Amino acid sequence: MAKVKGNGVFHRLYVGTGAFDIIGKRKRWYVLFGIILLISIASIGIKQFNLGIDFVGGTKVQMPSTSSSGPITVEAVKSSFSKALGEDATAVQSVGVGDTATIQIRSETLNVEQVAKLKSTLDADLKPTGGIQAISDSAVSASWGGEITTKALIALVVFLIAVAIFLALYFELSMAIAALIAVLHDVIITAGVYSLVGFEVSPATVIGLLTILGFSLYDTVVVFDKVKENTRGILGLTRRTYGEAANLAVNQTLMRSINTSLIALLPVLGLLVIGVGFLGVGTLKDLALVQLTGIFIGALSSIFIATPAAVDLKMRDPKYKAQAKRVLDRRASQARKLAAGQSVDDAVESTDETVVDAEIRKEKAYAAAAGVPSRTPKASDLRRGRPTGKKQR
Repeated sequence: MAKVKGNGVFHRLYVGTGAFDIIGKRKRWYVLFGIILLISIASIGIKQFNLGIDFVGGTKVQMPSTSSSGPITVEAVKSSFSKALGEDATAVQSVGVGDTATIQIRSETLNVEQVAKLKSTLDADLKPTGGIQAISDSAVSASWGGEITTKALIALVVFLIAVAIFLALYFELSMAIAALIAVLHDVIITAGVYSLVGFEVSPATVIGLLTILGFSLYDTVVVFDKVKENTRGILGLTRRTYGEAANLAVNQTLMRSINTSLIALLPVLGLLVIGVGFLGVGTLKDLALVQLTGIFIGALSSIFIATPAAVDLKMRDPKYKAQAKRVLDRRASQARKLAAGQSVDDAVESTDETVVDAEIRKEKAYAAAAGVPSRTPKASDLRRGRPTGKKQR
């Protein structure tokens, strides 16, 4: 396999040796994403959402976008609506392309007389293909939208509870909590983007929002699985702290996370560009934006939020604090010996015999648990970091 040469960003991504100090600089990520989170919450609270007719109820009128004299513009429809009813329509948009293109009008609930007057005015002013018979209307009750919202919230709560239980059993409680923090972060920011952009919130938006939760957790579980592998038995070792082992895991899965996210984003971008830009389908726009935002922010949260949060929660345990102190003490001891003029090998060779003994006992315990013969490592091998005949942890 060809190797990437050099020491640039792509080389470090390729080899995944922990060159990116993501965990060590986690406070800056907390601040950055915290600011984005506050902006999202502020937008939701102040600007709120542009709720679709399915959630607030109202009347929907649909008509052809062509006439005998040419295409009918959205502006012309808005003007005719205001002329007929003396108020502006809630929303007017063009849907589809070619002969099948239509214009949809959304307004507050209209009575029978108002609908008849609106149709008559639209037919007289714009002369749509097919005449007044081609203009259709439908009424939507707000209770249906409320029912959708309630069921979506119930599904979200059940989903989060089930995920928390699974992660707590498969990994541990600290990782389950960190994963839920990342998921809630993704949901709030995605909702904030919708509020800021002003896209209409439709049932497709809700479906897309529930879809991205799975993607966010999938990427987080992949990183956590590597963290679990790298930190197995770390309390008996002094090579690196829990945070350093977690940082190595993030680096080892970083390239995979980037590739997975890019591959997932490509069809969504196609949906947004082709479906909206060329076909003019509003439903596709609603679905594509929520997925585009969710996939992107979900990939970032699994790296910059979930794993750092798991490390912070884990480091509240006194055992891991003590292990981190032993690691730092050992490094300080080696640094003092090097400063005193000892060679690197001599400085490592004379470091903390009790730590080396603990690593030997741990190596024997792993061999016994696996039920396979294993060569007992020499103390000198452990001090120098040489291979012991067993996969390094």
